Amino acid sequence: MSRRFRGESQHKVDTKGRVSIPASFRRVLEAGDPNWKSGDNPELVIVYGDHRRSYLECYTIDAINEVDDKIDALPRGSMERKMLQRLFHGQSFPTNVDETGRLVLPAKLRKKIELDKEAFFIAAGDTFQIWKPETYDTVERAKEEEWLDELPEDFDPLVFLDGKSGE
Repeated sequence: MSRRFRGESQHKVDTKGRVSIPASFRRVLEAGDPNWKSGDNPELVIVYGDHRRSYLECYTIDAINEVDDKIDALPRGSMERKMLQRLFHGQSFPTNVDETGRLVLPAKLRKKIELDKEAFFIAAGDTFQIWKPETYDTVERAKEEEWLDELPEDFDPLVFLDGKSGE
């Protein structure tokens, strides 16, 4: 199993769209790039998706290859394959980390998620997401709080790993 992204952080975005990637995230990108060698800049793929997606999802090369393999296994000509190709091939941006550990986010991607001066990074296992901090707070934190509010105070989310409902 490859390394996982862990943690969250907030970073400044300059006028050219450059934003520092958390150092621990860069190590995972390096480990997840089969062509990476010491001194190289690791590659990644940013999936920005359709109009409903309000964040950017960043995949290591290994992770996006796994998605591509699953898409390729679908029947040619099927609607599922066509739509997934559009979402993961067409609505994506291959890039790399620059020499200073930053990503350069094109204006199109920044505009899509209304990213301005700050970017919020959050780990999602074998991917990480980039959000406008205010959007993350109003959209995702609200979902998390709503989910937690429905659970008992002493609830341990690890019960989901055992296949139990926890109730």
